[in-house]
Amino acid sequence: MMNKIKIGGASGYWGDSAYATEQLLTKGNVDYLVYDYLAEVTMSLLANAKSKSEQLGYATDFVQQILKPNLQQIAEGGVKVVANAGGVNLPACKEAIQAILDEQGLVLKIGTVDGDNLMPKEAALRASGITEMETGEPFPNKLASINAYLGAFPIAAALNAGADIVITGRVVDSATTLGVLIHEYNWSVDDLDKLSMGALAGHLIECGCQVTGGNFTDWHDSCDGWADMGYPIIECDESGDFVVTKAAGTGGLVSKLTVAEQLVYEIGDPQTYFLPDVVCDFSQVKLTEQSTDRVLVTGAIGYPPSAQYKVSATYLDGYRAVYTQLLTGFDVLKKAELTANAILERCEKLLANTGYANFKQHSINYLGANALWNKEHFSIPQEIQEIVLRIVVHHDKRDAVALFSREVMGVILNMTTGRCAAGQAGRPKVSPVISLYSFLIDKNLVNAVVEVEGKPLNYPQASGNTFNDNMVHRKPDPIVRQSDKNAIQVPLVKLAVARSGDKGRFANIGVIARRPEYMPYIAQALTEQTVSDWFSHVVKGRVERFYLPGIDAFNFLLHDALGGGGVSSMNIDTQGKTYAQQILKMPVKVPAGLLKNERR
Repeated sequence: MMNKIKIGGASGYWGDSAYATEQLLTKGNVDYLVYDYLAEVTMSLLANAKSKSEQLGYATDFVQQILKPNLQQIAEGGVKVVANAGGVNLPACKEAIQAILDEQGLVLKIGTVDGDNLMPKEAALRASGITEMETGEPFPNKLASINAYLGAFPIAAALNAGADIVITGRVVDSATTLGVLIHEYNWSVDDLDKLSMGALAGHLIECGCQVTGGNFTDWHDSCDGWADMGYPIIECDESGDFVVTKAAGTGGLVSKLTVAEQLVYEIGDPQTYFLPDVVCDFSQVKLTEQSTDRVLVTGAIGYPPSAQYKVSATYLDGYRAVYTQLLTGFDVLKKAELTANAILERCEKLLANTGYANFKQHSINYLGANALWNKEHFSIPQEIQEIVLRIVVHHDKRDAVALFSREVMGVILNMTTGRCAAGQAGRPKVSPVISLYSFLIDKNLVNAVVEVEGKPLNYPQASGNTFNDNMVHRKPDPIVRQSDKNAIQVPLVKLAVARSGDKGRFANIGVIARRPEYMPYIAQALTEQTVSDWFSHVVKGRVERFYLPGIDAFNFLLHDALGGGGVSSMNIDTQGKTYAQQILKMPVKVPAGLLKNERR
């Protein structure tokens, strides 16, 4: 039997539970622990922290809450660790880890992967005429962070040199897992299908418990175990095929549908998923339930990578404040509308008197009155008795937002009755707005720097053919089956599960059929046009539909559907996390007898 290794996904974001490491070490019998910490906005926050102290700028939780209490067990078990916790200050992160090793009397080698930080090249990049990859906007005047998404081969080089702990700056989320597999099985830059499988393994566990029953459509199937959720484990061999599982006796669920939901999470075109080491085609992936909480994953296809890295930059885009208050009583929605309009009218007059321009943008929401839902399809509930009024304002000047923060509290005795706090007491906090700016850069302009114990290392890089669209073979969509005269109308949730997330300013929604025979009816009901209409309250661009026949799924990409995305968005849902729940309410016509065996 081929030698298999076990990789535990121990963090899906900065703030994930420290318990994951303890569980995977004590119950998972893993060979590696991998951690993902760096969202786009996190990079700018780390850059700001470093500007205040040379000892900051990395994921401090990783060192103090994760490694410090577990290093002894990690060392004794021979478990290796890979984490992108270095943020924008790898030297400080390495120094902090080494100090704990020395304090505990442990001897472990630390490897680092640097070179993603392009801030020193800001002037040259601006002079080169770079534009935003989606909008074509010019380079911002001043950037807070500029980081290229590096790949997995530098991580593998550090492990090859004997590193026990590898810390990186910005790498693609799946690279921590793929780097381990390249190291273990000596995959080359030309092993494209294997690299695609390894990238998929990383993609499936990079969000922690989302693949083991967390955030699952059928939450009632996993909720009994939420208090002790099992963190994901990948068991992989040299072929690239792998099993998704979790530690025995832990909560949650690993099934075809939980794995499929994570597979479609936050991807665009599933046949051209661009990564630094490979362009992945996940459309033919097959999921096979081997036994309870064990799903075999096969069939990812790889194409040569492109000649460019994606770069994520962030910049200061003014300031914002968010005000919330709970309103109750008679005609509560009318009261809330009058209150919000009066507050904004007052503030706009004061801004004009002070010489400031009006707010750059603002948003008013009535939480509890179907605020997330399209009013063309969903009416406000009758006899509503309480709502939360939410007002967000955005302005280039901090003082203008501070004026709003004062006035929104200064009119409490002026306006409506039946109100109380719905959040922190006192004035709303004035916060910086950090916006995302993404672009592409030639790989020969970026150099990953790999070191183990101070010794620089080389790593292999792809050469020869680069990706082009003609390499991709696309299967036709399912043949639409017209429903008969006895057809009934059911919500999509009867036929499918779904998960949604963000891709910058775009949102994606993956929809997976519960049974293959449901796909023609889903295809008929969920067209690009009908989905665009369903989300017309948030979508400002087009909608694309992509087919994944291997798992009987569609992925919908909603262009410009997040109000700018991230912290720059005024939307309630800034990352599209609720869009899956909304699409599952879409009506689908099916034959009357089709759902006789469906318990949902």
